[in-house]
Amino acid sequence: MPASTSGPRVFSPRSHSPQFQPPQSQPPQSQPSVRPLRVQPAAPAVSPGTTLGIIVTVVAALYFGRDILMPVALAILLSFALAPIVIRLRRWGLGRVLSVILVVLLMFTAILGFGTLVASQLVDLARNLPNYEQNIRAKIQSVRGATEGGGGGVIDQASEMLRDLSKELEQATTPSTEEVARQAGEDGRLEVLRPIPVEIHEPRPSPWNEIQTFLGPLVAPIGTAGIVLVFVIFMLLQREDLRDRLIRLVGANDLHRTTEAMDEAGARVSRYLLMQLIINVTYGIPVAVGLYFIGVPNPILWGVLATVLRFIPYVGPVVSAFFPIVLSFAVSPGWTDPLLTIGLFLGLELFSNNVLEPWLYGSSTGLSPLAVIAAAVVWITLWGPVGVLLATPLTVCLVVIGRHVPQLQFLHVMFGNDPVLPIEARFYQRLLARDPAEAAELVEEAAGERPLAVLYDELILPALHLAETDRQRGSFDNVTQAAIAEGIDTVVEALDDYEEPPASEDDAAENDAVRSQAAPVRVLCIAGRNELDRAAAVLTAHLLERDGFKAEALPCEAVSLRNLAKLDMSDVRLVCLSYLNPGSVQHARRVVRRLRGKLGTSTPIVVGMWSGPGTFPPADAESTISADRLETTLSGTLAHIRNQQIFGSTES
Repeated sequence: MPASTSGPRVFSPRSHSPQFQPPQSQPPQSQPSVRPLRVQPAAPAVSPGTTLGIIVTVVAALYFGRDILMPVALAILLSFALAPIVIRLRRWGLGRVLSVILVVLLMFTAILGFGTLVASQLVDLARNLPNYEQNIRAKIQSVRGATEGGGGGVIDQASEMLRDLSKELEQATTPSTEEVARQAGEDGRLEVLRPIPVEIHEPRPSPWNEIQTFLGPLVAPIGTAGIVLVFVIFMLLQREDLRDRLIRLVGANDLHRTTEAMDEAGARVSRYLLMQLIINVTYGIPVAVGLYFIGVPNPILWGVLATVLRFIPYVGPVVSAFFPIVLSFAVSPGWTDPLLTIGLFLGLELFSNNVLEPWLYGSSTGLSPLAVIAAAVVWITLWGPVGVLLATPLTVCLVVIGRHVPQLQFLHVMFGNDPVLPIEARFYQRLLARDPAEAAELVEEAAGERPLAVLYDELILPALHLAETDRQRGSFDNVTQAAIAEGIDTVVEALDDYEEPPASEDDAAENDAVRSQAAPVRVLCIAGRNELDRAAAVLTAHLLERDGFKAEALPCEAVSLRNLAKLDMSDVRLVCLSYLNPGSVQHARRVVRRLRGKLGTSTPIVVGMWSGPGTFPPADAESTISADRLETTLSGTLAHIRNQQIFGSTES
């Protein structure tokens, strides 16, 4: 729970003393450069034209070479699915050839059994369909009766209107018999031309033509299946040799990265296929059982089809649910069974999509939801229905390639589910967009069980370092700098009721020692050089205030030569200076000397030079500044101030 403070609350991030308001404009100050912070390692530069040319070439090759590439892709997908079984059989001592033969026979048996089951169920369904005609007629009549009004049913009225319009149109466009006779008399032609009936008789097709008519549509799928089978057998037999050749072709100069990419792609695709099979089976079995108890004919057929069709994203579940729902309307004389069937599929879809898939998939594919949809659209455009089946595995491979090949990193950024920006960069971006509310939400989501001081050190201070780097580059003006500081004020106010994790006994004793004082200890947190430093001072003051101190955050103008004499420091027990730029050693030295002349040597002065990635104060900074303490983290500053002997009643 947040620490309760004793005494009046004086710290307010948005309020400052009137005499210390910053001027409207401030000339830029010359400061030592700080090593720029990098969000991610930079990839080798590739011109946009080259990247676009590569994309166009690859897409054209996929489209025009689909007749060759589709069987190869299907074979690779089946190899990923069957390779673990072959490896297991080989470990049992069956040998490579025998293991592959057994796996292929197992696959043939499964396909043959599936086809036999589906064929028998379809024959039984076709035999019983005429028995459902009466139920279909009754439902049509009930729908028609439900739409009837005072002047007849809506369907009947619409049909009658269409017939009347058709007659009127025919009369307007076709001349009557009297008009034809009158026109013929005027032209001197009284004979009436009658149409001559014509009949067309086609010759009886030859046996060869009949064979082509029935078997022609099956030639292409059977040929593709044969090619896929041949590729699968050779890929399983020559698995290690193909792997070595691929490594030699694409990554012989970097075996570590190539091996890591191949292992990651294989693991992701294999896990995806295994999890997809488990999810589909746990979906198809309840479908068959539920339809059996509802009374829909051939429940085994619909359960098997639901299991298989769910391998096709988005379209498969809809098709698998459509036919049982239509059949339930035909079978049942009432409306109870159709509604139960619809409820069964809706319930299973909700459970599968919201419970099973997040639990079993996790981050196995590494694809974002938008990438799955976009991949399905792209691959169905290139390769048709087969492309939908291959969309997710192929996109997984592309994302893995983009993760390990710098030139293709855009694939990982576009389709991967990993955050492309660190949390501190997202937080800083929200401050730049003048959206502190969403920035506060990011902090709360990333909080976890961390103390608030650690959260400030690991999230908000790195974001302020990004802002300081941009300020030194001249990327924004004083207005944007002030807006970022105001955004930090809003975030601090939103975190005022932040619940700290349970503290240790020593920390709890220190906190109790601070809160038990008769009067709060006054601490000044002063910005070093600019508004960003003031934002860091606000963070320090907020942490101290939650510990029971009477903390005040002041801008850098408060300790200028002109304003220092006006500053009330009669009961100040400690001063903390805040700097985001570790190169501000000389400036901190001057400010410390100035404060010593005002406070004397009895009041401790702590200088916080908050470090970030690649930004550390010089080794001799503490001795040069001549402060009592130099800290680089808010956690260390808070712990040091707690340990100072500055407690006790203060004079008013």
